[in-house]
Amino acid sequence: MAMLLQARRILTQTLPRCSSNSSPASVKLLGLASRGLHDNVSRTKLFDPNATSGNVITCNAAVVRGPKQPFLMESIRVDPPKKMEVRIKILYTSICHTDLSAWKGENEAQRAYPRILGHEAVGLVESVGEGVTDLKAGDHVIPIFNGECGHCPYCTTKTTNLCQTYRVNPFKSVMENDGKCRFSTKDGEPIFHFLNTSTFTEYSVLDSACVVKIDPNSPLKKMSLLSCGVSTGVGAAWNAANVQAGSSVAIFGLGALGLAASEGARARGASKIIGVDINQEKFNKGKEMGMTHFVNPKDISKPVHQRIREMTGGGVDYSIECAGNVEVLREAFLSTHDGWGKTVVVGIYPTPKMLPLHPMELFDGRSISGTIFGDFKGKSQLPELAKACMNGVVNLDGFITHELPFEKINEAFQLLGNGKALRCLLHV
Repeated sequence: MAMLLQARRILTQTLPRCSSNSSPASVKLLGLASRGLHDNVSRTKLFDPNATSGNVITCNAAVVRGPKQPFLMESIRVDPPKKMEVRIKILYTSICHTDLSAWKGENEAQRAYPRILGHEAVGLVESVGEGVTDLKAGDHVIPIFNGECGHCPYCTTKTTNLCQTYRVNPFKSVMENDGKCRFSTKDGEPIFHFLNTSTFTEYSVLDSACVVKIDPNSPLKKMSLLSCGVSTGVGAAWNAANVQAGSSVAIFGLGALGLAASEGARARGASKIIGVDINQEKFNKGKEMGMTHFVNPKDISKPVHQRIREMTGGGVDYSIECAGNVEVLREAFLSTHDGWGKTVVVGIYPTPKMLPLHPMELFDGRSISGTIFGDFKGKSQLPELAKACMNGVVNLDGFITHELPFEKINEAFQLLGNGKALRCLLHV
């Protein structure tokens, strides 16, 4: 009997409040309170879409109300999904440097407040809107910031992973359907969306084009990494660079993106993977992800590209730039072999920086290109990457360095900002 009472208590605490007349919850700084972590098994068993479908859900969300302001835990209202939309229950969400940049408000034109950030997560479909046929309540899903409708001129060609309507758009802060928000405060104030996803909340509403179904038996914590960082890095090696077995690769910047690119190059059979970073402490993690050699620009008296040319007999076949620094990008470009060297740009650059190249330098046979989401078409190709991860082709071990309860999101951002965390997973 005691066990039954405890199960009933847990269920009552877990299910969201659906009434629009729910008593208001006080706003508090996150991190001042904490609760136990929940594993995905118990979360899945407790989730009951029949109790929430069609209703406004009242739940907790981490809301930011200005640049560099602490995240606040607020009781918010989440509307039911409209046509071609999906409402999902977030189980785990992780923090990317893109979230950190948005929180700082580094690009003034992209600011919109109050807002729910976050774009790396894994969860369950709670309900679907009119017209959604590929997803149903209870499906295990990954939100993606670069959507795929499947029928526009972009989605129907093999040459791009952009979508005419649902491609990544950092300036977008409302839903595509009606230009409105699905989030609001208890007083009716709209709360803006972020990168087609908004995952720093217990429940979120996304366009169905930005929701990917995955195997329910997959390791859910690790699957959250496929929403952005790992997919982008691995895809940079597999799709954008098309790394070949026995080739050489130089990776500039050994954060999560760079390490994922290394894992992708390793899986493709690259014989030499050179990691470049000014932080020597990152080299051990690089070795775990397949890197064979390292260069610390602080430890050499010559330009990095010269050192890499010496190490490789003329330059690497591929370079992948993950630092978002134009000076580093130039070194990455020049570190590739003339005649066939290819540079892939992954890092995000602040405006108004321009390419640090002279057009005539392209006549030596080196090429350069950028990639969004590792050139993966999210809905149609990401499930295969998830299977590859489950089968051990891509190793996700080691990317999640910290785990915290949702309420400690401010602490998680501090860990990432101080360079102490690769990925911090929040249990929502």
